Amino acid sequence: MPRQPRLDLAGVPQHIVQRGNDRQPCFFQDIDRVRYLDELREICMRESCAVHAHVLMTNHVHLLITPSAQGQVTRVMQSLGRRYVRYVNDRYRRTGTLWEGRYKACLVDSESYLLRCYRYIELNPLRARMVNYPANYPWSSFACNALGVADPLIRPHSSYLNLGGNADERCSAYRALVEQAITPDELDDIRLHIQRQHAYGTERFRAAIEAQLSRRVGPAKIGRPKKLPLPLESAH
Repeated sequence: MPRQPRLDLAGVPQHIVQRGNDRQPCFFQDIDRVRYLDELREICMRESCAVHAHVLMTNHVHLLITPSAQGQVTRVMQSLGRRYVRYVNDRYRRTGTLWEGRYKACLVDSESYLLRCYRYIELNPLRARMVNYPANYPWSSFACNALGVADPLIRPHSSYLNLGGNADERCSAYRALVEQAITPDELDDIRLHIQRQHAYGTERFRAAIEAQLSRRVGPAKIGRPKKLPLPLESAH
């Protein structure tokens, strides 16, 4: 059975995850991460995609991107993948696959769920016990979103801009959000949606996406359909 097209709509953010093949490293030195981010910035500028958050782990990547038109995220990831694999193979004299198949992506409800993805992405190094505070990990967007450090790659989403009237207020509000504990249920929910590539948001958001794409974008309802009552027999 052919795979369904990805969920993809202009102006709707996507949470993207790409892993190294067989969970093997895709970054070997700091210069590799610098190269990846430089390529990502150049390609996203060309494709008119806005990057809101990112983290580069040892063997996988999380990105939060809003495209301005359908198909742009796919082109970004394909072009980025080819360029970066070519760079790695040339630098380390290697051959073969670097990435684990196709990247995974899910649409994200910008009204109430987007900032959860910001936080989830930037707290990855903390959950992995690589650092004890997210600012101590240099390969994420936390320093930009939480501390106001300039980053030419990052373009804030309107949901982030609504956190305050100026940069200091937004950073302070975002830090307070990050400092709130992510519940196990929230972690499981985000992971499940990205794994299944379902739209992550409210029922209203999913219904709107389904109406635009004419396909289901979430789990099927469990259980048998309700039986309709039998019509009453006419009296004779």
